[in-house]
Amino acid sequence: MRELHISKANIRDTQFALVKQAPVGEGQARLKLDLFALTSNNVTYAAMGTGMLGYWDFFPASEGFGKVLVWGFGTVIESNAPDIAVGSRFYGYYPLAETLDVTPKKTPTGFIDAAPHRAAKAVLYNVYTDITLDPGYDANYEPEQTLFRPLYGTGWWAADFIKQGDAKTVVLSSASSKTALATAHQLRNLGGAEIIGLTSPGNEAYVRESGLYHRVVLYDDAASLKVQGPVTYVDYLGRAELNATVHRTLGAALTRSVIIGVTDWAAPRSGEPLPGPKPEFFFVPTYAADRLKPSRSSCPPWAATCTRSIRPRTRS
Repeated sequence: MRELHISKANIRDTQFALVKQAPVGEGQARLKLDLFALTSNNVTYAAMGTGMLGYWDFFPASEGFGKVLVWGFGTVIESNAPDIAVGSRFYGYYPLAETLDVTPKKTPTGFIDAAPHRAAKAVLYNVYTDITLDPGYDANYEPEQTLFRPLYGTGWWAADFIKQGDAKTVVLSSASSKTALATAHQLRNLGGAEIIGLTSPGNEAYVRESGLYHRVVLYDDAASLKVQGPVTYVDYLGRAELNATVHRTLGAALTRSVIIGVTDWAAPRSGEPLPGPKPEFFFVPTYAADRLKPSRSSCPPWAATCTRSIRPRTRS
């Protein structure tokens, strides 16, 4: 079986590896990767593969290397697992390899991979959804789903997180990235804040034509930003120099600074401590799990438990 491996020390260093497959074990299934997307999101996974998030841990590779992590569709080609039929197709998190072996734990919409090495990872990344049980699935738009589904989800939750503050203005770096566009889309739905996109000259026209930002500002012009406070800055770029410029320029008007991605993974990310609020790291699985916890304060007194739905506020 062929797999694409990336050096953990230098993600420019890639190699195809031929890996001998073991027989499918009892209680396991093997899926063939059919369709997947590669975006800057996958670069972020690689750039943050070690350390706190440990993305390389999902699919171990040879010493010093990790497997490229992708979202896509796979088909079951062998199965020794109850209720997982050969020929079934599942959307989920895969390594960039010809196949993936999983230990399925059945759920109402598919399964969770219960492989021991994934037990400590965020459940969101271990869920595989049966396309026949997925209300959001459309066979005519599989490529679009691989490109946008995980990123729109991140943007939706990011917008919810941002709206917990009192920002009159939200500034997003890497405004052309899919996750930033998804965040801007949901922020426009929620209303109540001016949305400013920071971008490069090459992406300026595209960002403007999206219609999702009230204003578009080039990176080189960030030092001249004029905004109404309080301001939340959301960084998808990971460029230390730009972050320092934004923090200095916004000054006391900046009340929140949020880190979500590193689309410019090659840029230096370390530097002097930033003036103003300390940047917060936003991680969807942790935030979503906390927001979806039952809230006893909203339950009737006779209910032992209840489920709270997150419904964003909307304005006309």
